[in-house]
Amino acid sequence: MDFTVPILSSRQTPATLWVCGMIEEQELFVKRKTNMKVELCYFVVVLLFLFPLASTLSDEGKALMSIKASFSNVANVLLDWDEVHNDDFCSWRGVSCANISMSVVALNLSNLNLGGEISPAIGDLRNLQSVDLQGNKLTGQIPDEIGNCISLLLVDLSDNLLEGDIPFSISKLKQLELLNLKNNQLTGPIPSTLTQIPNLKTLGLRGNMLTGTLSPDMCQLTGLCDVRGNNLTGTIPDNIGNCTSFEILDISYNQISGEIPYNIGFLQVATLSLQGNMLTGKIPEVIGLMQALAVLYLHGNKLTGPIPAELGNMSKLSYLNLANNNLEGPIPDNISSCTALNQFNVHGNRLNGSIPSGLKHLESLTYLNLSSNQFRGNIPLELGHIINLDTLDLSSNNFSGSVPASVGDLEHLLTLNLSHNHLDGHVPAEFGNLRSIQTMDVSFNKLSGSIPEELGQLQNLASLILNNNDLSGKIPEQLSNCLSLDKLNASYNNFTGLVPVGRNFSRFSPDSFIGNPLLCGHWLGSICDPYPPKSKAMFSRTTVVCITLGFITLLSMIIVAVYKSNQPKQFIKGFNKNTMQGSSSKLVVLHMDMAIHTYEDIMRLTENLSEKYIIGYGASSTVYKCVLKNSRPIAIKRIYTQYPHDSREFETELETTGSIRHRNLVSLHGYYICPQGNLLFYDYMENGSLWDLLHGPSKKVKLDWETRLKVAVGAAQGLAYLHHDCNPKIIHRDVKSSNILLDADFEAHLSDFGIAKCLPTAKTHASTYVLGTIGYIDPEYARTSRLTEKSDVYSFGIVLLELLTGKKAVDNDLNLHQLVLSKADDDTLMEAVDPEVSITCMDLSHVRKAFQLALLCTKRHPSERPTMHEVSRVLVSLLPPPPNKPCSTAPKSIDYAQFVIGKGQQQPNLQMPQQQLQQDNNSSDAQWVISINVGLVDLAQINGKSYIEEIAQDKSSLGSRASLGLGEVPPGNKITENRLTPE
Repeated sequence: MDFTVPILSSRQTPATLWVCGMIEEQELFVKRKTNMKVELCYFVVVLLFLFPLASTLSDEGKALMSIKASFSNVANVLLDWDEVHNDDFCSWRGVSCANISMSVVALNLSNLNLGGEISPAIGDLRNLQSVDLQGNKLTGQIPDEIGNCISLLLVDLSDNLLEGDIPFSISKLKQLELLNLKNNQLTGPIPSTLTQIPNLKTLGLRGNMLTGTLSPDMCQLTGLCDVRGNNLTGTIPDNIGNCTSFEILDISYNQISGEIPYNIGFLQVATLSLQGNMLTGKIPEVIGLMQALAVLYLHGNKLTGPIPAELGNMSKLSYLNLANNNLEGPIPDNISSCTALNQFNVHGNRLNGSIPSGLKHLESLTYLNLSSNQFRGNIPLELGHIINLDTLDLSSNNFSGSVPASVGDLEHLLTLNLSHNHLDGHVPAEFGNLRSIQTMDVSFNKLSGSIPEELGQLQNLASLILNNNDLSGKIPEQLSNCLSLDKLNASYNNFTGLVPVGRNFSRFSPDSFIGNPLLCGHWLGSICDPYPPKSKAMFSRTTVVCITLGFITLLSMIIVAVYKSNQPKQFIKGFNKNTMQGSSSKLVVLHMDMAIHTYEDIMRLTENLSEKYIIGYGASSTVYKCVLKNSRPIAIKRIYTQYPHDSREFETELETTGSIRHRNLVSLHGYYICPQGNLLFYDYMENGSLWDLLHGPSKKVKLDWETRLKVAVGAAQGLAYLHHDCNPKIIHRDVKSSNILLDADFEAHLSDFGIAKCLPTAKTHASTYVLGTIGYIDPEYARTSRLTEKSDVYSFGIVLLELLTGKKAVDNDLNLHQLVLSKADDDTLMEAVDPEVSITCMDLSHVRKAFQLALLCTKRHPSERPTMHEVSRVLVSLLPPPPNKPCSTAPKSIDYAQFVIGKGQQQPNLQMPQQQLQQDNNSSDAQWVISINVGLVDLAQINGKSYIEEIAQDKSSLGSRASLGLGEVPPGNKITENRLTPE
């Protein structure tokens, strides 16, 4: 065994050697300790990687994550609800927190297409004041735990698929002001304890499957009670008259039976809807005491007795529907005292007597339906004095005598139904003046004579029903000019001669003409014998002669065609050659792109204005597309000159469009004057008219919200230019969606100035014959014939409603303006929004602002409407920011309750001193129509403020004025940034 003995130097003593050894051991210990620290750090890192830190979310944050977990379809809408990457739940979509406590006070996840169920964890949000989950596809039951959120002011779970009973725990929410559960699948009774919530103003339960009866304690609610469309039974509580705080009472479409309580007349509601039940007995006379009533719907019950004469005492009554009952007796004469009456419907009763002549005083009446009763006597001449009527239905009665010619004075009439009576005499030629008429039915009467040729002037006529009369003579060729006519029934009369051929007559089947033995047409059994038996001889003498003549004719046609191809001036068809050479025919060029073209060139390029180049029709015009030699397309408007007013229309349009230039007005390139049909040459608009895109049969292009807003801004700026930048100012008089044309970039261009009117600056109005299109005409202008620029503002408001809803201004019996008002009345306004708008609009508060603006534009009194300058400014403020700028996000905080509270009521305080909760995009709109019908909230000129300022106020649900980008509008200022320098 070897031993190594250290050799000590002379200086290394044993003590020195011991000290060195201690130092080395200490260094080794430090090194080992350092290594252990490094290894420990590595271990901690691995643990952090494998097991992330426990969530730092508070209890409310965890509750929100539980709520998310119970939802489905959250992938694209709740991306920021992520506790790992963003634990600031106050910044999550739809979540609003208080400024100081940072607790959740509002949860808005409306219209996000969410599925799944509502988690019981919602009860852990103890400071929640507003929850809005409406417009989703949520299923399951409403959790009982929602009763733990004792600070709740607003609960909106409407328009989902929720099932089960309404939880009794909701009764614990003593601060609750609005409970909206409409349009779900809820069952069971209405909890009686709901009426014990002291502050509950609005209870919306319509559109469910609730059972049980109406509670006598329902009068404890203040404001809106809506249980429409359920399975409620029993009777109306006898103490209903004590519900004096109700503004709207809607218990329609249930199974309510019994009589209408007598003391219902003590209610002060604006809307009383009892239709669609099983009510019996008489209509109480005391209803006539309801002076605030604007809407009375009693149709679809089993009511008996007469119509109470006391109904004539209701000066604010606008809609009276008593249809489909068992009412008897005459129409009271004093119904004519209801001067605000807009619609009167008594269809399907047993009423008798004659039509009161006093109805002529109802200047606001647009809809009159007396059909399916037992009325007798003559149709009074005075009906022709109800100048605003758009629907007149007297069918299925016992009227006799002749049809009064005065009916032809109803220039706004869309539907006329006189069928199934005992009328005789002729069809009045004055019916040719019904330029707006779409449906005319005089079938099953005893009318005689011929069809008036004047009916050929009706360009909007779509349905003409004449069957089962004693009409005779020929079917006039002029009916082929009714280009909209797609239904004609002339069967079972005594018509003779030939049925016109071509154009719209090619649409009508033989059944339209059967029962006329002497009428000749192309159908089997006609006296013309169009299908004779075939000759057995293959080549008879007649056949040979016909073939020979046919060959000669064909050869002649070829020779003529070759000759004409070398004679371009002979190419023009349908125009008198002498007229062209005369001084009355000339082509005037106003734009360089037409400088090298002659009239003959235009005719050649359009094959003499062939039908295949037609792109649109007007009441007295046809529009063609023509591609010029430089490949640029233009539009040619041919205005017929068979009537004097057509020539005036051409002159007016020429004078107007030839003297103005603006980016939002169509540009006139030239014109051609000829007695047989004057021509105007305009810019061609690639996307057609706004009407085509919104209502056309194809609807190939879907208009998103941003595009619709762009169209509205363009049209508004064009009108603002006409009203404020032109001297004299120009009033268009026919603003409608079909007169707003869209170019390739969807820029709006106003067109059709045929009935425009110039108004000198010194004059405030012009007295003139009422012209325009039904559905767009200002009712005040129609009533007084006093024309101002505010008439155009009204029409623009209707166009704005079309853009928002996608619906026609007038569609059969539906009037869009009245529909929107009724939707607001029923608290369902946002249901009218076009789905394409709802899907593509990132901030539905802009849609609400646009609705508010449209309702301002259509106020009854012109002085209450904004100017087009102001309209333009509001719309421009809604446009999105430029692409190169970051888009601002909408505030998270939302104040829902303010939309369901009238102006005179106190708004709830959400205890947020520094941050006011923003409006709910889809909450109640009931106060809008109440303000219009009963004057509770006047949106125009409140306390000396202008209507544009009122739009900007929180109480009208439109945010601050600064958010609209509106400063003060000095009087007389003009919008000139979009004005083009005249060429």
